[in-house]
Amino acid sequence: MDLPYTRIKGGVCAAKGFLGSAVSCGIKNPDSDRLDLCLIYSDRQCQSAGMFTQNRVKAAPVRVSQSHLRAENARAIITNSGNANACTGPIGMQDAKNMAKETARLLGLRQREVVVGSTGVIGLPMPMMRIEPHYQNLIDGLDPKKGPNVAKAIITSDTHEKEFAISVKLGDQRIRIGGCAKGAGMINPNMATMLCYVTTDADISKKCLKKALEESVENTFNRITIDGDTSTNDSVILMANGAAKNKTIRWGTKDCQNFSHALQFVMNKLAKAIVRDGERVTKFVTLEVKGARNPSDAKKVAQAVANSALVKASWNGEDPNWGRLIHAVGYSGASIREELIDIYYDTKRACEGGLQSKTNPEVLRNIVNKPEFKITIDLGIGEATHRIYASDLSPEYVEFNRSEYAYWKQAKRDGLL
Repeated sequence: MDLPYTRIKGGVCAAKGFLGSAVSCGIKNPDSDRLDLCLIYSDRQCQSAGMFTQNRVKAAPVRVSQSHLRAENARAIITNSGNANACTGPIGMQDAKNMAKETARLLGLRQREVVVGSTGVIGLPMPMMRIEPHYQNLIDGLDPKKGPNVAKAIITSDTHEKEFAISVKLGDQRIRIGGCAKGAGMINPNMATMLCYVTTDADISKKCLKKALEESVENTFNRITIDGDTSTNDSVILMANGAAKNKTIRWGTKDCQNFSHALQFVMNKLAKAIVRDGERVTKFVTLEVKGARNPSDAKKVAQAVANSALVKASWNGEDPNWGRLIHAVGYSGASIREELIDIYYDTKRACEGGLQSKTNPEVLRNIVNKPEFKITIDLGIGEATHRIYASDLSPEYVEFNRSEYAYWKQAKRDGLL
C-alpha cells in the first residue's frame, strides 16, 4: 500500500538544501533568449547514484559523469540543451571536463563532485565560446526557488517543462523528493531514455539509494517508448543530502522499501509526462501483456508491439486493428500459442483465441478515438506480466524530424566546422 504522498512545489529544488539556476547562452541559436544552461547544487555533502544509456555510442558528458560517479559523490549537476556533445572526439571530452572543472572551481568543490549533462544535436562541436562567459552568472543565480527554471533549461523538442515533487513521512521525519526530466524523441525503454535529475533531502545509505534508483528506473523510465530509439546522452542522476535530518535509511529496512516506492512514484509521474509530450504524438497508450510464460517473454511482446511502426500508425489513425498487434506478438521471439491469445481495448475484447471477437467494431473504434486508452494482450500460457507506456506515430512526427541541417549551417557560421 502506498504511503500518503503530498505533492509540493519546487520540482528538483523542492528538497531542503538544493538550489538551482538557469541562464540563456544561445547555444543552438545565438539570437534566442531561451534558457539553455542550468545548474543544480546541494549546499552540503551528498550521497549520489546514476544510470546511463546502454547505447554503445556514448556522449562525452555521459562518459565524464560515469567516471566522476565511480570516484566521488556528486554535489552539483551542470547541463546544457541545444547540443549533445556526442561524437565530438577528444575535444568534446575536454569540453565536458572543462564544464565540470570550471563549475567546481567557482563552487569550491572537487571536479569529480560535478557531473555533466548535455542534450541536443549529435555530431556538432560545442560552442563553448557562448557557454564560458555565463558560468559566473549561473553561480550567482543559485536559488532554492529556481527548480522550474532548471526544468525549462533542459528541454529541447519538448513542448513544456516536466517536474514533480512530493513530501512523505518516513519514520519520525518528513522527507522531500523532487525531480525534473526532459524527453520527447529518441525515447525507448533501454535505460535511460532521457535526462532526469532527482534530489531528496533524505539521509540515506549509498546502497539503499543505488538500489532504489535501479528499481525505480526499471519500473518507470524503462517502461516507456515513443519512437524506439535509444539516445547517446540518456542519464538519470539522484542526489541525497540528508538535510531532512531523519534517521539514516539503511538497505533492507522498511524505510528503505518505502523510500524506493516514493522515488518510483515521482519517477513514474515524470516518465508518463515524457510520453504524453512525445514529438507530435496524439495518443497515450498503456500496453499491458499478461499470461506470459516468463517475465522475459512478457517484455519481448510488449516491446515488439509498442515499437511497431504499423501498430503506432494505426493508433494515430484511430483504427482498432488488432491484427497488427497479434502479428507483432508473433515475431517478438516470445513463446506463444496463437489459439490462446486474447486482446482487449480497454475492457472490450477485440480478439478471442486468436480470432476476431464478437465485439462491435464501432465500440472498439470509439475507444481508440480517445486520447488515452489501454490495450491488454493475454497470452494465456503463464503468469508473467509487463507494462509499457507508449504513443502513436504521426505524419507530423516525420515532418518534424526530417532535417537538422539548420544547426550545421549555424555551426559553420560559428567556425566550428
